[in-house]
Amino acid sequence: MKKAANYIGEFEELVLLAIVNQGDNAYGVTIRQALEEATGRSITIGSLYTTLGRLEEKGLVRSWMGKPTAERGGRAKRHYELKGSARLLLRDVQSARQRLMSLKALGDQT
Repeated sequence: MKKAANYIGEFEELVLLAIVNQGDNAYGVTIRQALEEATGRSITIGSLYTTLGRLEEKGLVRSWMGKPTAERGGRAKRHYELKGSARLLLRDVQSARQRLMSLKALGDQT
């Protein structure tokens, strides 16, 4: 049974955005690099794959195995892409953030 996909945490949101950013080249290493560059934080591969699995369970991400490559010692890459529901959810999250962002909410009383 798929979990409800109407809520995502901050890291899940960042992972979804990194997948979008990587396009056809979205697999573990490139997603991790994009996250580390964007956030300035060190991302463990275990936490990334746990999150990717959770996003797949929620029906937000689809994965598949690519063809084995010589540069990876004959191993295949697991590629990721967003499903349409993830794109809609990201738009909803972005809209909610924009509605909540205001000078007053950020502590500027001018």
